[in-house]
Amino acid sequence: MNQFVLKQNSSEELRLFPHILELGIVKNSSIRLNAFPNTSVDGIKILTVLEGKFEWCIDNGQYTLFPNDVAVILPKQEFGSSNSVLEIGSYSWIHLNVQRKGNDELIMGPWSSLSETECNAISKILSANELPILSKFTDGAKILKSVQNELANRELGYHARVNHLIDELFILITRQLTRQSNPGRDFPKTFMNLEQALRQNLSHQWTVEEMAALVGLGTTLFNEKVKSYSGFSPINYLINIRISEAIKLLKRPGISLTDIALDTGFYSSQHFSTTFKKLTGYTPSEFRKNHLSKK
Repeated sequence: MNQFVLKQNSSEELRLFPHILELGIVKNSSIRLNAFPNTSVDGIKILTVLEGKFEWCIDNGQYTLFPNDVAVILPKQEFGSSNSVLEIGSYSWIHLNVQRKGNDELIMGPWSSLSETECNAISKILSANELPILSKFTDGAKILKSVQNELANRELGYHARVNHLIDELFILITRQLTRQSNPGRDFPKTFMNLEQALRQNLSHQWTVEEMAALVGLGTTLFNEKVKSYSGFSPINYLINIRISEAIKLLKRPGISLTDIALDTGFYSSQHFSTTFKKLTGYTPSEFRKNHLSKK
């Protein structure tokens, strides 16, 4: 999977598609601090998680997304991360110049072959939906990949094909939204309880066997389940939880680095510092200094 970003006015591939503001894939191999602040979205952004786990803020709501989850951000909604951190993983997205008229009308533009009636129905469903996340919506990644291929190859009929794919994306998203009877996460409750248990006792040196026992699974099946749902091995999943908690504690100047290391389950302050820098690019002290200097 190669990462790329196509931008309107700077990418030749988008010259015939003024309604596509951006199209891209981000593959993030380390936690990036101050890289994902909340910003207001012009147009519509549709993002699908390919690997990893992301905690995003959408229109003042906090959401956790896993592979094949799709986020739909409407015009003027805020989108980003509450702590401006971009987690490890990858996602693809398309940013479309779709305007909002009133509270529930979206103006697609002449590129769309959808009828006025269909556009109005899609607008109402998207605007009325209170949960901007589609769980395990595999069609999202497939369609964005097809759009990418059409723009890269530019074979006969690619202009019409790209626009049809975007129409199809809107159709399938709104169909899925109307079927989503359960507004909760499609992530099994047992695993949500697992993460809560881990966060409540991070100083404990958890083994895979212990974590598997908490949810009543054997280690082999547990490894498969965690990898399937989160994109990480159980140990790496646990390390990401430790680092996310450490980031919160580092923002409190009264807690020593050694205490933070031990409280979040690292063997020593050196182990903490090495792991933190590997995943964020900063040592804990550098992160704390940067955070405090911005206050």
